[in-house]
Amino acid sequence: MKLLAMTGLAAFACLGSFDFAKANECGDVTIARMNWNSAAIAANVDKIILEAGYGCRVTLVEGDAISTVTSMIETGTPDVAPEYWVNDHSEGLTAAYASGKIVQGAEILADGAVEGWWMPKYLADAHPEMRTVADALKKPELFADAESGEPIVHSCPADWNCSVSTGHLFKAIGAAAKGFKLQPARSAADLDAGLSKALKEKKGWIGYYWAPTTILAQHPMVKLSFDVPFDQTEWDTCTSKADCANPKINSYPISQTFTIMTSSFAGRDPAVTEYLKQRKWGNATISSLMAWQAENKASDEEAAKYFLQNNLDVWTRWLPVFVADKIKPVL
Repeated sequence: MKLLAMTGLAAFACLGSFDFAKANECGDVTIARMNWNSAAIAANVDKIILEAGYGCRVTLVEGDAISTVTSMIETGTPDVAPEYWVNDHSEGLTAAYASGKIVQGAEILADGAVEGWWMPKYLADAHPEMRTVADALKKPELFADAESGEPIVHSCPADWNCSVSTGHLFKAIGAAAKGFKLQPARSAADLDAGLSKALKEKKGWIGYYWAPTTILAQHPMVKLSFDVPFDQTEWDTCTSKADCANPKINSYPISQTFTIMTSSFAGRDPAVTEYLKQRKWGNATISSLMAWQAENKASDEEAAKYFLQNNLDVWTRWLPVFVADKIKPVL
């Protein structure tokens, strides 16, 4: 078995050497820097590796979930989206895969991602009877806005796919009839700032959030149940569809987050494409990295360099040895 493994590694190294001869032709690459933390760091990690290891000229392009994948399908740009949450756009992506416009890379969050409606653990501890969304909505006074006095369900920014599912679930569970107002965040920073403030002041908060994130790496929160099993058909035909008029209560799926590439880019340089099909990390790794970034007030680029400097055992497994050796000196 050891001999076979060593033989396989040697073959991979040889293949990598052959493909690397073409890497100088990598040329210009556009990578989507999505507007949430883990995806932004991943874009910077890819930029460093593609430039130092494969000779690419990388430009990071600001983007959100909906506009980025739409642009990739319709115009072929940007070339790569390092972390795309596929659940809310599964039908469109399936069609794009079938038509050959989009190529799927690695499942970058190797152990899956989590999304749903959350509240602070200190609130759950103080009210052990609240274990579901319906339980929490019975106590609107716990979630009143400090300024308006209205009980609020917080949602993600309107240009994120999750705003559709959050809005449908808000409607399906009858939150408005219980006195709640749905409040989409203006941006990811706005959502985080509001949640951070509530946690610091030990206030009530309920709404959409996800993991891995910096805040959940630093503060314990409780994901509330919708008290129904996940219905894939309902999700695909209604919960995730903006034009659905009569949504039903549903649970969130275990979210999958993949790297996606345009087919024109994926066919251009096999070595780079192979890297993007290998590169992945666990929630514990990225959560720890985001916590370090917050504590040190570091930029996404600084966080990417910190990751590469301190996790050689993780990222060197994604690459042939001679490519990894080209990256180490720039760190």
